[in-house]
Amino acid sequence: MRRRYLVCYDICDEKRLRQVFKIMQGFGERLQYSVYLCDLSAEERILLRAKLHEVIHHEEDRVMMVDLGEVGTARAHAFEFMGAATPVEERRVVVI
Repeated sequence: MRRRYLVCYDICDEKRLRQVFKIMQGFGERLQYSVYLCDLSAEERILLRAKLHEVIHHEEDRVMMVDLGEVGTARAHAFEFMGAATPVEERRVVVI
């Protein structure tokens, strides 16, 4: 079962910011700067958390993961855009 997550981050150091950006590209679709939509299995969620845990500085940086529910359910689409909308498609994770 895949679940949809909204992942947002605030990274204080430029080098760590680039590292987090590269990690996130392999797990989700970028909606805005530092905001990603990720459809993850339980294993992929654990892998993403582990990779981010290794990179971030836990006293300065922040990562927020919001569980939007099972992919394909109404709850998984329970967000709206104001202004220029970003098309959101169902997709699988590509880990490089």
